[in-house]
Amino acid sequence: MSFQQVFEKIIDFVREQPDRQYNLIVGSDSFPGEETVFVTAIIIHRKGSGGRYFYRKIKHEKVDSLKLRIFTEASLSLEVAEALRSKLSENGVSRLPVEIHLDIGKNGATRSLVKEVIKMIVGSGYIAVTKPDSFGATKVADRHTN
Repeated sequence: MSFQQVFEKIIDFVREQPDRQYNLIVGSDSFPGEETVFVTAIIIHRKGSGGRYFYRKIKHEKVDSLKLRIFTEASLSLEVAEALRSKLSENGVSRLPVEIHLDIGKNGATRSLVKEVIKMIVGSGYIAVTKPDSFGATKVADRHTN
């Protein structure tokens, strides 16, 4: 599907029940193999009633550095979030809050990157969500990295 088609599906989903509350979530994850696979997911969550998601998979030459992979994931999520924000404002639906879910947390190998990556996301005007609450990256995008 094209980005425009995904956007239209999101808007249609919201218009089905316009009085409900929604979160628009963008999350990315990666898997390093012979090449590194980056997946960015867009989730439209209807609070209390599930949601729908869409994803994009990009294959890249092998990225061995964890720091570079995490910052690439965050950059890919920001790129998609910016495109969504722009389309939302064009279509008068800018009230949808956009969250960026990050595959980082205060425990584990990524703990040294948490502050830097959160500053990058928040400084760009988005809500940053980390582990264990960042299901957009750790569950949805992760599901499609293999």
